[in-house]
Amino acid sequence: MLHAVAPRPQAALSKEKERLLGIIKERSFLTKGGPFKLASGAMSDFYLDMKPTMFSPEGLSLIAEVVFGMLRDEPDVDSIGGLELGAVPIVCAVSARSHKERPIDGFVVRKDKKGHGTDKKIDGNFRPNSNVVLLEDVTTRGGSVMEAVRAVRAQGATVKKIITIVDRLEGAAGNLEKEGIELVAVYTINDLRG
Repeated sequence: MLHAVAPRPQAALSKEKERLLGIIKERSFLTKGGPFKLASGAMSDFYLDMKPTMFSPEGLSLIAEVVFGMLRDEPDVDSIGGLELGAVPIVCAVSARSHKERPIDGFVVRKDKKGHGTDKKIDGNFRPNSNVVLLEDVTTRGGSVMEAVRAVRAQGATVKKIITIVDRLEGAAGNLEKEGIELVAVYTINDLRG
C-alpha cells in the first residue's frame, strides 16, 4: 500500500537545483578542447557532456529529485521516456524516484529497431494512446527529441511536454512549439555561464 508523502518544500528543491547546477558546471560543462561538433551538425565553443553528471550517484539522484518534482502533481501523465542514450539514465532514475509517491512508468525510444527479438522501436512500459512526457539531457534545436516524438505519436500517444536538463537556447523551444509541444528546461545555458 502506498502512503501519501508530504510535498517537498520549495526551499529544499531550490537547494537541490543549486547543487545540481554546481555538479553540471564541474563535471559536464566543457569549454576547453573545442570547437565541438554537436549532434545537430553545428559547431560550438562549449559542449555539455551530461554523462559524468548522470552517472554520478549524487548527480543522478538530484536529477531524479528535481525532475520528479516537476511531474509529481501531473495526474494525466501515464509514463516518461526519451531517446537512447541520453534520456535512459534520467528516465530510470525519475521512475525509481516516483515509486513511493506517484509511480510513473518509463520507456526508451531506440534510434533503430533491434533487428531481433520483438524488434520494437519503443521498449519498456509504453502504452499506445497514452499521455507521455519526454525527457532529454541537453536540447539544442530539438531534432533528437523529435525522433522520440514521432515514434510515440506513431503509436497514438500524446506528448504533454518535454523536460530537458539543459536548453542550449539555440532554437529548440521555438521548433518544438511549432509541433505543439512545450519545452521545459531545468536550466538554460545562461545558468551555466552565470
